[in-house]
Amino acid sequence: MIPLTEAPSVPTAVPPFPRSLLANSREGLIEVSAALAEAVDTALTIRRPSGPLPAGTPAEVLAAAAEALGPAELPAEGLGSQAALRKLASVLVEHGIDLSHPRAAAHLQPPSLAVAVAADALASASNASLDTYDSGPSAIAIERWLIRVLIGLAGFGDRADGVLTPGGSLSNLLGVLLARDAAALRRGVNAREDGVAALPGPVVFCSELAHFSVHRACAALGLGESAVHPLPTDEHHRIRPEALKAALDGLGPDRTPLAVIATAGTTDFGSIDPLPQLAEIAGEHGIWMHVDAAYGFGALFSDRLSPKLAGLELADSVTLDLHKIGWQPAATSVLLVSDTTAFTALDRKVAYLNPADDSEAGYDGLLGRSLQTTRRPDAVKAVATLVAQGRTGMGRMIDVCHDLARHAEQRIRREAELELVSPAELTTVVFRYRTTDPGAADALNGALRRHLLETGSALIGRTEVRLDGPASPERVCLKFTLLNPTATPEDIDGLIDTVLEAGRDCASLIEEDAA
Repeated sequence: MIPLTEAPSVPTAVPPFPRSLLANSREGLIEVSAALAEAVDTALTIRRPSGPLPAGTPAEVLAAAAEALGPAELPAEGLGSQAALRKLASVLVEHGIDLSHPRAAAHLQPPSLAVAVAADALASASNASLDTYDSGPSAIAIERWLIRVLIGLAGFGDRADGVLTPGGSLSNLLGVLLARDAAALRRGVNAREDGVAALPGPVVFCSELAHFSVHRACAALGLGESAVHPLPTDEHHRIRPEALKAALDGLGPDRTPLAVIATAGTTDFGSIDPLPQLAEIAGEHGIWMHVDAAYGFGALFSDRLSPKLAGLELADSVTLDLHKIGWQPAATSVLLVSDTTAFTALDRKVAYLNPADDSEAGYDGLLGRSLQTTRRPDAVKAVATLVAQGRTGMGRMIDVCHDLARHAEQRIRREAELELVSPAELTTVVFRYRTTDPGAADALNGALRRHLLETGSALIGRTEVRLDGPASPERVCLKFTLLNPTATPEDIDGLIDTVLEAGRDCASLIEEDAA
């Protein structure tokens, strides 16, 4: 103990803050409502860009947004809630993206539904967490409801389970982790305790078109990206089952097959691997099958499109993203497993969170299903959406987007200046702008997209495709990803007209530079 040489001074008491400071109090909810109303009024009156993006180079747009925010210094005195929200609303609207614009068609990044945004505000106000019962019982109940609904859509049985994650990449990582640990246990290795050094030659099979997060997952889990064995695809961009069978049959005893990762909705083409055949082969070899359905799972809402996912119910785990086909604010990803015991690899007892006697008495949360501890209640917005829309409403939205993609496909077929590369499987269409100089085609298509971005007139995607077979070089292509259920065929025609005009302008500039 430090001896006191003089009596300590009594600090001046800090006056208490009003209850309206805290969002989830009655007074706070009233404050939230008023502040949001003020921010919305600002957003409605601010000058919006005429296209989906503000015009200008990236440096110009980012500089303008930074200038509107002001110096990057923590102010000594704040502006107050409403002034701060007005400032941020102005920056977000004037210098940001408008995904509700009919010419926003670049990524698997849909406009959010109004009901989901409102529900997400309520979830944020609660600040609940899913790790323990006493951090948010209602949030736990809501997530469990959502998981049961999604299990039913996937066609899984009573032993199935699931958990929300911060994105499809994390869901895929979790799926590979569970597959790794299951394969290790079959070889008598406890990967959780001892790592993967004792696991000989791990191999993860996936499509050559699989999402790059598969490679990242293998790197993060200590398997190394070299563990990934890409399999060739057919003319429809789907894994060739015979290639998987041959690869598995050719493995020696010094290799450990961990998983087959199928894709239900490739990012570029929306293609869906032959799930029943892949599941049969995986079953014959006793290995885990994970399906990355981050994009394609939403097709299950549609009577028209759901047959494309036949065989999904045979998977051991499934990734799905409701912030893609689901129209949720990012991120709302889910990992489903066919058997809840798969989560045993993640089980953890922590004295200050979930002691055994509390868990036995029912005071338990969802800590043992996730790599996260604190986890926000992202299920709230999704449940609000599903309750509001039902399967019929969700199905109609995906059908509209599918129709728009098919309309775009047909229009591209009719345009002599455009070349269709891949038709509409779900809601994407891949194409190119033609040029009389094949050697300039890649540069022209890249410049076309950048021209649209810089003018802010349209937002379209870009990718690379081997147009002349697996041994041919990759060529720059353009892509529409159509996820706006309020857009019309006329909007798509307007988008394609904008692309054609930009293509002509860029072709003229390239010809002038070459002259």
